[in-house]
Amino acid sequence: MNDGWGQMQSFMTRQSILLDRFSRSLNAGDSAEISPSTLLHAHCLWKVRDSAQRYCTLKRLSTLCLSLCCLTGSALAAGKHAPTVDELIELRRPETPVISPDGRFVAYSIQQPNWSENRYERQIWLVNTQSGVPIQLTKSKGTNSELAWSPSDSRRLGFISDRDGKPQIYVISPLESEARQVTSVATGVAQFRWSRDGSRIAFTMPDPESEALKLRKERYSDFEMVRHDYTMNHLWVIDVSGANLRRQTQGNDYTVGSFSWSPDGGSLAFDATAAPTLSAEPTANIYVCTLDSGSVKKLIDGPGPNTNPQWSPDGKSIVFQTAMGRPNFFTQGLYLGVVSAEGGAVSNITAEFDERPSLVGWSREGIYFFAAQKTATHLFRVDPNSHAVQRLTPQASAAYSSFAFTSDFRTLAFIEADPTHYPEIYVSSVQSFAPKQLSDFGAQLKGLTLATREVVSWKNSEGIEIEGALMKPADFDPNRKYPLLVVLHGGPAATSQAVPGFDYPYYPKEIWAAKGALILEPNYRGSNGYGAKFHRLTVRTMGIGDYRDVISGVDYLIARGWVDKDRVGAMGWSFGGFISAWIATNSDRFKAVSVGAGPTEWVLYDAFTDLQEITRQYFDATPWNDPEIYRTSSPITYIGKAKTPTMIEHGNLDPIVPIVGAYELYQGLLDHGVPTRFYVYKGFGHRITTPKGNRAVMEHNLNWFNHYIWGEPDQESQQ
Repeated sequence: MNDGWGQMQSFMTRQSILLDRFSRSLNAGDSAEISPSTLLHAHCLWKVRDSAQRYCTLKRLSTLCLSLCCLTGSALAAGKHAPTVDELIELRRPETPVISPDGRFVAYSIQQPNWSENRYERQIWLVNTQSGVPIQLTKSKGTNSELAWSPSDSRRLGFISDRDGKPQIYVISPLESEARQVTSVATGVAQFRWSRDGSRIAFTMPDPESEALKLRKERYSDFEMVRHDYTMNHLWVIDVSGANLRRQTQGNDYTVGSFSWSPDGGSLAFDATAAPTLSAEPTANIYVCTLDSGSVKKLIDGPGPNTNPQWSPDGKSIVFQTAMGRPNFFTQGLYLGVVSAEGGAVSNITAEFDERPSLVGWSREGIYFFAAQKTATHLFRVDPNSHAVQRLTPQASAAYSSFAFTSDFRTLAFIEADPTHYPEIYVSSVQSFAPKQLSDFGAQLKGLTLATREVVSWKNSEGIEIEGALMKPADFDPNRKYPLLVVLHGGPAATSQAVPGFDYPYYPKEIWAAKGALILEPNYRGSNGYGAKFHRLTVRTMGIGDYRDVISGVDYLIARGWVDKDRVGAMGWSFGGFISAWIATNSDRFKAVSVGAGPTEWVLYDAFTDLQEITRQYFDATPWNDPEIYRTSSPITYIGKAKTPTMIEHGNLDPIVPIVGAYELYQGLLDHGVPTRFYVYKGFGHRITTPKGNRAVMEHNLNWFNHYIWGEPDQESQQ
């Protein structure tokens, strides 16, 4: 019955598309081209649609009643249950909604685990903004991502898919059951953009292996010259038919990142770095490529990063994200800069906006960007002339994201979530913001016992206000004392938000909340959303300053009478793993710690990482001109004080936080008799990116803290 219902929804959506096009033809005065048989067919379709819509309404009501009966019955029989690890991994959430140029459809992707093949797959869905009925557009293996409508019409949706191996560009119509492959390039497509008239597609792909490298391998076997042997990304253009493939940039001087078409289709603006590495980020600058001549002009030539160029509606200017030539961009503000398409001085149009704007687009009404503000995320518009900034999204506590506009910038699609609502897709008028919900992913949570979420704040030992997201058990009693688990975000320039969902695939927070624990996610110094001054507090205070912010939050909850101070644990990944390692070697306040992919010795990190800018900007020094700050800020320096049982988790191929530090911490803990366990996840980099890998990480954390916080048997020691 469910399959039939889905088929009815799909059928009616497709017929609505046909009728909408037919109606536009009539409105345009094209009735002379319509045959009597076509008119009869359309009349029948209208009748069927009217009947089907009545049926759909009744069906929804009956389904709702049935669901309520089932929920009531199950609640009476067994009640809600705490989510399992697999249920958390299987939670679906919408990604990258893109609205069609005419505003009638929103396409989006959904990630789901394929357990049998141990990978995540993304499929594309389409929802009619009027009826709200979704249909699934793709059912292929692998990932379908990077969705983009042809700007010239609402009949073609482009995307990148790796269904046949290498990622290639495909185009699908809402009326087609199969996607058409546009590219077939040997090294795969990285990104793509439609030309404004919809006739061509620009894309980037890595260069193939050079003949010189092939000959070198034949003569000497394989070796790498460190920071020299790079594969560069370059720009190509192809007709939407798949014909006339032509290269636009080349060479080893730079590798292309993001890019955009000029309104007249004659040029591409792009950013590029000197190498395809994170350490090359300061070299990111803006270029313009003229397609007919193939000439490339460096528009911005100064200290970066300068990225994400987008054209003004008249094609005379370019806006981009920039550090405005200021050093230490990790610890300073970032801005939006505007420059003439011919080059020249850069105007900083967000100099007075005390956060880091992420560029969305440029319309005749202004330039749109989004940014964090405390635990929320909002959409803004800045006037390029007056530099006045206006916030467009109204709900102060909400996390808005993934903004996409119609071609006239009058309607936008986006994702919204808040402490009581799961992430959903919405559409709204830009002029009078009134969100219309198009999805119901929150229905997955029915039957699950879930935590409540709120934002809390406290003062650290220096008198600085710190905020955090707090999860409480559904039956929270303020007169009880609960175990407390502290989950530390990475970055440090990230932000923990009080939003439900599968937001961190390593820590089963909902399971612990249902088990009777509080979960605190502090936004310690350096977190986004709190302004440049707060961000710079972490400079030369990494470790001790972060710990002050975190432990003051623990003390705040203890003082409220909610926490059993003898049952507190801490965990984090990446920079959160560093703070966890600091806690493990500097504090006796915690019952157990989990260190996920965290730096433990900063000189080693600086030598091995692909991101030296982190240490050199946050310490305001190199290991060679100030070795003492590196030593005193490293958790391994204090290994002799370590007492807290510590679990370590790391991917063996991690280029950002190399695994050598994890081995050093593990051996140091062993030598000092501290209970420890070390999991190396093979084949993974800085992130664990398969469902079974995420299951392993979650279950390892679940077992570790269940044992040390709740006193349950250690499942790993019994195997």
